[in-house]
Amino acid sequence: MENDRLIVGLDIGTTKICAIIGRKNEFGKLEVLGMGKAVSDGVNRGVVTNIDKTVHAIQKAVEDASEMADVDIVEVIVGIAGQHIQSKIVHGSIMRTPTEDEITVEDVRRLSSDMENIVVPPGNSIIHVMPQDYTVDYEGGIKDPVGMSGTRLEADFHIITAQTAAINNINRCVRRANLTSKQLILEPLASSLSVLSDEEKEAGVCLVDIGGGTTDIAIFYENIIRHTAVIPLGGNIITTDIKEGCMVMQNQAELLKTRFGKAIANEANPNEIVSIPGLRNRPPKEISIRNLASIIEARMEEIIEIVQNEIMQSGHYKKLAGGIVLTGGGSQLQCISQLFEYMTGLDTRIGYPNEHLGKSVVEEVKSPMYATSVGLVLAGFKSLDEREEGYKKRLANSAPIVKPGNKEFLTKDIFRSIGAKLKGIITDDIGDDITY
Repeated sequence: MENDRLIVGLDIGTTKICAIIGRKNEFGKLEVLGMGKAVSDGVNRGVVTNIDKTVHAIQKAVEDASEMADVDIVEVIVGIAGQHIQSKIVHGSIMRTPTEDEITVEDVRRLSSDMENIVVPPGNSIIHVMPQDYTVDYEGGIKDPVGMSGTRLEADFHIITAQTAAINNINRCVRRANLTSKQLILEPLASSLSVLSDEEKEAGVCLVDIGGGTTDIAIFYENIIRHTAVIPLGGNIITTDIKEGCMVMQNQAELLKTRFGKAIANEANPNEIVSIPGLRNRPPKEISIRNLASIIEARMEEIIEIVQNEIMQSGHYKKLAGGIVLTGGGSQLQCISQLFEYMTGLDTRIGYPNEHLGKSVVEEVKSPMYATSVGLVLAGFKSLDEREEGYKKRLANSAPIVKPGNKEFLTKDIFRSIGAKLKGIITDDIGDDITY
């Protein structure tokens, strides 16, 4: 087994920290070789609030995954989320000399690189730069300008920023766990790789990832990311509502939600009662399933209203032929897809990370709860494949790099080549490129 062909995804979530080790099989499908998870006590709504607890959870998750796959883990691809995430559209342009024959990949990369130097609010850093449509000599609506003739190259860029302190805390936790962060990826982008099809991204689709602390949104249209947002409400707030509304313990509220909870109160049997143990020397407490569903429905309606507002603000509500795809642990709530359809008027389905998965040691990863973790591994392979493809094209179109008798090694610039066709570049904090 070649360790350099293994990718490790590390999802640092509010309720759990999950590490997944995967490799590609001969059919191009992802095989999960190991998985480890630990309770996340040091993260609140996607933001690290306790370094020591987070480091301990990362170490446990990585050790479990490492033992299952029987490999040593050094590098990981890390997901980032949180209410501090912001996005905006920025216009950029460059001028080319008239003597140049055609627009090259280097021109596109130079335009994208210029966007990394734009001014962002103090305390924030750019984590992703994603081109939208290009314009060549004032002719717009161009998806791929490479090979065209023109002097002025322009594009609208989707810029995603995060708090610098939040980025540094995540990187610090990874380093203290004796790991290296190879890439930092926005979690809804990772989830989209595992649960969305190319047809849905082309037709227009809204991904809603309902996690423990946040609900992440990513809107795609014409196979391009158009809008992203992070809502600071998730499954944990529903559990808190149940705890307070039913006057039960936190763990009891979580069990009530996952085992008996429904997102639509009218779907619950009004005569169904569940009995839970009371505190010391107190009788058991009886909870009405209809009342439980009413508490859940009220909070879910609030979350859906915010999602609906984000879709409207993006300007793509009438372009979402693919509707809404729900994923994440919160998407497993009964009747949730029906509630989304009723409130938004859009077709809704639950997204499972099954399409890209082959035979795996752990069948549990096929749950929507692990969509982000699987997506992080897929993002790593997508980046690796692009580097190798770029290298082969560079090697085929130029003189040999390694001559007979010469021990010269390949440079990093070669591996950073991304080929002749480019739909979008996502540049992370260490300069690796992923094409979506």
